[in-house]
Amino acid sequence: MAFLEIENLHKAFGANTALHHFDMKIERGEFITFLGPSGCGKTTVLRMIAGFETPTRGTIRLDNKDVTHLRTRQRKVGMVFQSYALFPNMTVADNIGFGLKIAHRPQAEISKRVEEMLQLIKLPHLGARYPWQLSGGQQQRVALARALAGKPQVLLLDEPLSALDAKIRISLRQDIRALQRELGITSIFVTHDQEEALSISDRIVVMNEGRVEQIGSPSEIYNYPRTRFVASFVGTLNILAGQVIDPKSGRMVVDGQELTTTQALPAGDAGKQRMLALRPEAIVLEPAAPGRNTLSAIVEEVNFLGAVVRIRTRVKDAVISLDVFNDPNRGLPERGQPVSLGFSHENLLVLEEGGA
Repeated sequence: MAFLEIENLHKAFGANTALHHFDMKIERGEFITFLGPSGCGKTTVLRMIAGFETPTRGTIRLDNKDVTHLRTRQRKVGMVFQSYALFPNMTVADNIGFGLKIAHRPQAEISKRVEEMLQLIKLPHLGARYPWQLSGGQQQRVALARALAGKPQVLLLDEPLSALDAKIRISLRQDIRALQRELGITSIFVTHDQEEALSISDRIVVMNEGRVEQIGSPSEIYNYPRTRFVASFVGTLNILAGQVIDPKSGRMVVDGQELTTTQALPAGDAGKQRMLALRPEAIVLEPAAPGRNTLSAIVEEVNFLGAVVRIRTRVKDAVISLDVFNDPNRGLPERGQPVSLGFSHENLLVLEEGGA
């Protein structure tokens, strides 16, 4: 049985349904990220796991124990908030030890644990300071230490990096992942930032409008998006409309040009329109070659982005972007120039019907 099991979780606020039939099994020690836009239901799930919200229906089991209706303090979870939520009138050490004090732990035990946490977050010399004397990154480290001080079974992180600047976000997310691995603690991280999700997760849950769109490893989510929403929300993607010619061989037509996919298609798809997806980095400028897909296009824009150059092309009704590495010794096409876009059969993805 999974360490954390969520079954048929549903949450309604009056007439508004925030979450529809959420199911998931999380193994001990996994780092899971809930990814999606604001209002998609990801924080609602986190708050129900924490005990801050009660499900309209459904079950939450932690370590084979039904915790659906238990109070937060009975669940052995630690929570890190976006706003840090540190007590401004308490020192760093007192903030970290607050939960232990409320639990009436002996002072010697509290002091020892606080010292361990300060060492863990690499701020051993700041225990006597107050939150207002710390940087944003340091405050979030203290919030993390406070969440871990009580030795929770599950660590919950609600957009903990969104208030920080870009460089600190990257550094701190790496530190959070390193700590999680060191402690082996089951963790759930909520974010709307796709790069964060892809860089630190064991698995990602992509959510939209209160529903799960796809669950998978970062590689699966990025390379094999199931729905149009996942394809467009995670990374940059070209979306094409194609008509299936032969489902068995994967042959289809896009704006009068024949392409092939290796993705399995239902036998009844012959003649149907299907939505196709193609990553910009999967495309190269090359002459037509056997065993490869080729599209004839016209260059519309060439955008220099530093290490990468993004080229926007048009194939009749479809706009297709591709990324090439910046090479000062290589010439780039000009606007209005005809080009051939080459990509493998494997990189032409067919999205699920009905995907948002």
